[in-house]
Amino acid sequence: MLCAVYKSIRKSQTYLFIAKRDDFSPVPDALLTQFGPPQLVSLLNIKEETKLALADPKKVLSSITDEGYYLQLPPPPVDYLKEHKKWQQRQKGNSYEID
Repeated sequence: MLCAVYKSIRKSQTYLFIAKRDDFSPVPDALLTQFGPPQLVSLLNIKEETKLALADPKKVLSSITDEGYYLQLPPPPVDYLKEHKKWQQRQKGNSYEID
């Protein structure tokens, strides 16, 4: 399926996939308002085998077919404190006594 990919200039790492270039009629007005003026990034021919960086191509195709669009949100931020605590726990479990 050939689709157009737009990025949001308001929301970092947020992308909107639609079936037809510049046809935002299936996208809810409230979403477009928050998304801001869409900026065309690419035209992609997406198939089930297509490798996408952050999205499952089957979900993208399904969403575009059923709803007319797919919204890709940025990944959740990394909780560095939580990661550090996990690392500390692993270090405690791997401690060796040195004579």
